[in-house]
Amino acid sequence: MGCVFSLPEDRLAALDRTPTTRDTSFIDKMKKTGRNIVVFYGSQTGTAEEFSNRLAKDAHRYGMKGMAADPEEYEMGELSRLAEIENSLAIFCMATYGEGDPTDNAQDFYDWLQEGDADLHGVKYTVFALGNKTYEHYNATGKYVDKRLAELGAQRIFDLGMGDDDGNLEEDFVSWREQFWPAVCEHFGVEATGEESSIRQYELKVHSDLNMNKIYTGELGRLKSFENQKPPFDSKNPFLAPVTVNRKLNKGGERHLMHLELDITGSKIRYESGDHVAVYPINDTAIVNRIGDILGVDLDTVISLNNLDEESNKKHPFPCPTTYRTALTHYLDITNTPRTNVLYELAQYATDPKDQENMRKMASSSPEGKALYQSWVLDSSRNILAILEDLPSLRPPIDHLCELLPRLQARYYSISSSSKVHPNSIHICAVVVEYETKTGRVIKGVATNWLKNKMPTDNGHKATVPMYIRKSQFRLPFKATNPVIMIGPGTGIAPFIGFIQERGWLKEQGKEVGETELYFGCRHKNEDFLYQEELEEFEKTGVLTALNVAFSRDQAQKVYVQHLLKNNKETLWKLIHTENAHIYICGDARNMARDVQNAFYEIAEELGGMSRAQAVDYVKKLMTKGRYSQDVWS
Repeated sequence: MGCVFSLPEDRLAALDRTPTTRDTSFIDKMKKTGRNIVVFYGSQTGTAEEFSNRLAKDAHRYGMKGMAADPEEYEMGELSRLAEIENSLAIFCMATYGEGDPTDNAQDFYDWLQEGDADLHGVKYTVFALGNKTYEHYNATGKYVDKRLAELGAQRIFDLGMGDDDGNLEEDFVSWREQFWPAVCEHFGVEATGEESSIRQYELKVHSDLNMNKIYTGELGRLKSFENQKPPFDSKNPFLAPVTVNRKLNKGGERHLMHLELDITGSKIRYESGDHVAVYPINDTAIVNRIGDILGVDLDTVISLNNLDEESNKKHPFPCPTTYRTALTHYLDITNTPRTNVLYELAQYATDPKDQENMRKMASSSPEGKALYQSWVLDSSRNILAILEDLPSLRPPIDHLCELLPRLQARYYSISSSSKVHPNSIHICAVVVEYETKTGRVIKGVATNWLKNKMPTDNGHKATVPMYIRKSQFRLPFKATNPVIMIGPGTGIAPFIGFIQERGWLKEQGKEVGETELYFGCRHKNEDFLYQEELEEFEKTGVLTALNVAFSRDQAQKVYVQHLLKNNKETLWKLIHTENAHIYICGDARNMARDVQNAFYEIAEELGGMSRAQAVDYVKKLMTKGRYSQDVWS
């Protein structure tokens, strides 16, 4: 789906906070509310935050009291005071983002750890890391936090947990947690209270006579922010950009690849080639209506879910007051497979004992429970609607369901335009996601199907997309004379269209521009050669000095971008080794990025006379110097 990281990230956690007199001392807060466990999260997509809430809730079962906390909101220097609280423990759920970076909300804490020389003796801690094995820097943030806390004198009371989103993150977490709590019991001499019942975090309030102007209708921060738009625009205040172009890019084949243009005139939004545009999609109304029908509710009921813990910074799980319809359409993720805690908490509402048993089993860490969750939920891609359809005895109250479902996240796409050429518009290139599951249901990607239907004019109205910009490290070299080697098969071409436009613009300004080489790959020349006309024109005018295209299925044996790299090894080696070329890779992390990296190892071995270890080291050095950049997703 356009260049999107495996962690489609945002920081909605800080939603409806009114920082009047913000108390930045988590120690004072813990003392005041009698808590002894604090769970900090470094979260971008909300998963680490979700895990933190689960751990904070768990504490209750051991006669302890926990709170989940966003490190961005507290003075982390206070960590050294944690020992003032008896039987206290700090847990860190840390996601790794991009090229081994901390998430936005954990950046300050990360910097403090790096620069600080705090004395953390007497502080007890444990870390659970969230990452993805297909990335070079797997769980780098979690590993660093775990190591650094120990170096500063803190006592690790349980091993670092490693969650792999390429495999089964949920299973990794459940297994780690299952061993973690007994270790806590042993360390602190406590035992489970035997209270296994589900604990509600929010209580429902139904509003009958609320003024319509006080009700959220899809905004992410300020009420009515979609009606009167005010810059600056960001994740909590997105800009409604009109769609001016929406065309199909491919000439044939099963898939639908599209090119969209969003108008940002008058928004004061600035972007650079290589940045990402984040869009907030909305769910399919048919799915929303069907959930309402199955649960027999009036979706237009106006409600608030209010946090039972008055001290919590998070007053509601999503903007309230609102309607069930708005929550299920704009705020909640109803199409992904639900995590095991959702099944566990909903199990109590299944009237058939067998259904109840299976739902609880799937949430356990027993081998059969894990296998059942893997096959029945993950492999069958069952979302919450499919689960309700396939378990007729399960009819939970809709407010509890809304409390448990995760937030709908923004989706990130690499911008496929240059702001030098298109200062007032942002281009997106994406493939529409649609596939059939084992149960014969058709799953449609939320964002891409929603974007596909955004036509420039819809009955005289302009179709708009709520969006904001996220800065990226994926940048053209500072010196225009440096050669660039761009490798991007499929929709991985996106940022390179922006790069090429920019190099063309620099040339027009009379600047001397280095070699600009593109390696693109697709299935068939006459089907999905994206941006063929534009690229051939750039080649004709000399903006692109080399256009290398691999059509994987146009001949008997498969040809991919890495094969073309090896064919041109002499040229490439000269550009890299003697002419300071910058290498850029965009697209699939699991296979392509790895195969391309191996091709560069082989070129360095063969033409640089290096051993494999030296070649690996050579490429690593290019990365550290910012001459080998990746914008990949899995």
